[in-house]
Amino acid sequence: MGVPAFFRWLSRKYPSIIVNCVEEKPKECNGVKIPVDTSKPNPNEVEFDNLYLDMNGIIHPCTHPEDKPAPKNEDEMMVAIFEYIDRLFNIVRPRRLLYMAIDGVAPRAKMNQQRSRRFRASKEGMEATIEKQRVREEILSKGGFLPPEEIKERFDSNCITPGTEFMDNLAKCLRYYIADRLNNDPGWKNLTVILSDASAPGEGEHKIMDYIRRQRAQPNHDPNTHHCLCGADADLIMLGLATHEPNFTIIREEFKPNKPKPCGLCNQLGHEVKDCQGLPREKQGEHDQFEESLPASEGEFIYIRLNVLREYLERELTMASLPFTFDIERSIDDWVFMCFFVGNDFLPHLPSLEIREGAIDRLVNIYKNVVHKTGGYLTESGYVNLQRVQMIMLAVGEVEDSIFKKRKDDEESFKRRQKEKRKRMKRDQPAFVPSGILTPQALGARNSHGSQVASSPRQAAYEMRMHNNSSPLTSPNTSFTSDGSPSPGGGIKRKAEDSDSEPEPEDNVRLWESGWKQRYYKNKFDVDAADEKFRRKVVQSYVEGLCWVLRYYYQGCASWKWYYPFHYAPFASDFEDIADMPSDFEKGTRPFKPLEQLMGVFPAASGNFLPPSWQKLMSDPESSIIDFYPEDFAIDLNGKKYAWQGVALLPFVDERRLRAALEEVYPDLTPDETRRNSLGGDVLFVGKHHPLSDFLSELYKTGSTEAVDLPPELCHVFGFRYLHHSINFKDPQFAEDYIFKASVLPGARKPATVLKPGDWEKSSNGRQWRPQLGFNRDRRPVHLDQSAFRTLGHVMPRGPGGGPYSNAAPPGNYQGNVYRPMIRGQAQIPKLMSNMRPHDSWRGPTPLFHQPRFDRAAAEPLLPWNRMLQSQNAAFQQNQYQLLGGPGGYPPRRDDRGGRQVTHNGVFSSWHS
Repeated sequence: MGVPAFFRWLSRKYPSIIVNCVEEKPKECNGVKIPVDTSKPNPNEVEFDNLYLDMNGIIHPCTHPEDKPAPKNEDEMMVAIFEYIDRLFNIVRPRRLLYMAIDGVAPRAKMNQQRSRRFRASKEGMEATIEKQRVREEILSKGGFLPPEEIKERFDSNCITPGTEFMDNLAKCLRYYIADRLNNDPGWKNLTVILSDASAPGEGEHKIMDYIRRQRAQPNHDPNTHHCLCGADADLIMLGLATHEPNFTIIREEFKPNKPKPCGLCNQLGHEVKDCQGLPREKQGEHDQFEESLPASEGEFIYIRLNVLREYLERELTMASLPFTFDIERSIDDWVFMCFFVGNDFLPHLPSLEIREGAIDRLVNIYKNVVHKTGGYLTESGYVNLQRVQMIMLAVGEVEDSIFKKRKDDEESFKRRQKEKRKRMKRDQPAFVPSGILTPQALGARNSHGSQVASSPRQAAYEMRMHNNSSPLTSPNTSFTSDGSPSPGGGIKRKAEDSDSEPEPEDNVRLWESGWKQRYYKNKFDVDAADEKFRRKVVQSYVEGLCWVLRYYYQGCASWKWYYPFHYAPFASDFEDIADMPSDFEKGTRPFKPLEQLMGVFPAASGNFLPPSWQKLMSDPESSIIDFYPEDFAIDLNGKKYAWQGVALLPFVDERRLRAALEEVYPDLTPDETRRNSLGGDVLFVGKHHPLSDFLSELYKTGSTEAVDLPPELCHVFGFRYLHHSINFKDPQFAEDYIFKASVLPGARKPATVLKPGDWEKSSNGRQWRPQLGFNRDRRPVHLDQSAFRTLGHVMPRGPGGGPYSNAAPPGNYQGNVYRPMIRGQAQIPKLMSNMRPHDSWRGPTPLFHQPRFDRAAAEPLLPWNRMLQSQNAAFQQNQYQLLGGPGGYPPRRDDRGGRQVTHNGVFSSWHS
């Protein structure tokens, strides 16, 4: 799930880390869709070796999307997942490896958060259904209009959990998808594919990190491998930094906030279910000819360049006159560790550290001030020096009181500004708002879907003038009704429910007042703050959690059983005498089995995904573990405003009691359920014409039972061993106490410096910063001159039926967000606008009539149109040159893909445990 608000803070503080993706769209010819040839060079002018997919970030938006209609059945969900992977593959185009990781059984520390999220989702879904039915009955009783209610089974997203039948079907479909692409897509021909489905234990992103760590520990690993990881979780950024790989990039879908969502009752935009009035939909045009809205634009993808983030951090963390040697790699590890204090998936954040209040900047400043006294860095290869951490935390504790007071002052200041804004908007609200084409529109919204076409604009203007003439002038003290018209009785006393101030949840802790620590422990833990023994226990558990999380990021899961046993965190000022606290964990622990995890994270409402006898344990009042599944539970807002920000006060699952109860129902499992309840491993796929294919065929024919190392030069996967004739492979094995070094590998080339002096400024000459397009900094988007747009304006048809929709595109002329209009009697405009971006569309060279005269005998300057064509030709020649191994920002790579131009006829799939 990641860290809330972390990416927003990071992208604003270090804007140059973001690059807009260049995506080549499939073309359509005579109604036939021609797919993109992904074997060609990457249009982003960078070649990636390995692509890693955190599949849960793909499965959720494809199965229950928020900005478009949901799939009707499971088949449509699978197709949507395949199309999403195809699109990502088209953008990234990996040349060596594709690793697809689905979340398996998580460590116990993560299961607490999963349990909270699934109980919340079930509760919110039931409450939304009840509220929707209540509003529907109320509207219909008043004679309102609502479309007939669709009888459709609600998709329970809780089924996206290891052990369910849905996840088992997904794994089968992905195996089919991989086999099909290896046989039919030229871009997949020499690719090694690894699928780690939900039967393999571990979270998806951490299975990927574990694979990278093990590959880095092999002697033949290429230290200049270019990795690309797809996922929306903010903690992927910290995981990428923890690898210390010089070429690591993250790709994610660009988040666009405040997307309009239709009402769940009337399917109209502009209001939520609770505010629905059951009004009929307004006609779009005189005859409702504009009912169909323009097609929704696809989400765009962005790259996050971690090598650029490392440049930012190197500049920010560099310290002079240290009593020890400065090491940027160790400093970055300390920065990652300090980010854990503002929140992660395993520990609650400290009360005094909120990322929206600049907590990370505050920690960095304290770190730079205190590190001179610590005598060294806070961490080393995933292990924490608690004595040095104590100095940092006590320094934070000294300013905790001022942090709480400033937080309260900022809240009061924000409320004051909001209240003044609401008063100002009420005071400036017009008495009469014209309708039709004269309706005021927001800038840039004149051609939007909500625009109306006036049948008689002259009549509308006349009515507006007559209304203004007949309305008496209102004084500044005139009060207005809710619809903006003056009230007939002059000023009236405002009711309490019309007050500007919104009801706020009661805060019994009041951190901004003296005695806040005593009230905090009494309200949150139900103990007296003077109970030093209990406070010491909370701090020790939190310190163990910090050590566990850092070990999880750098070395793998230290213990599958450990978890933080409290809902709240201690204060920074409580971190006293922590240097001697134990930070070792029980060895040899094993993860839960899939169905056991379902029993630990599912509410009773999702029990239909479990065997019948197991469901009974969740609902039977006589069940020995019925207290694990409360029908209702409290949510503590904990100083927040919204319920989703609060803390779900659920009881923690006792592992021993759970296993004891399940022993009685294990015999009831069917063979298929027993199979789904077992732990599996990764599956390795290669095509028939892959260089490794012949090697596997020979091993399979001989039926050898001896372990054989796979040649890494054939598949770029190191350490895998052939075990027996069933094509079973095994990961590189390391001792349990083996330490993976967190450092840059020998032979790694540092990427060329990207940041320039101007990039350290947040803005450039007062203009808003915009991310560049692609990885080539000197790339300039092709655009039309102003005179060309005037020419288009003259030749574009403008008839009486156009109106505000004269720029709407005919069906089938949309490609992404760029619409290419049609000239009368001509084919579509050449691809001169294919790379045009909206913010550059009107920015071009000097118009023709403003250019000075020149002598043709002298050096003849190029016209804007020729300049544009020349730039396109130059770009094409540059791409051709790069294809031949020329310069392109990255050195030419040796031919490691076999080079055989053949097609696939079969697929080898192989397991490893």
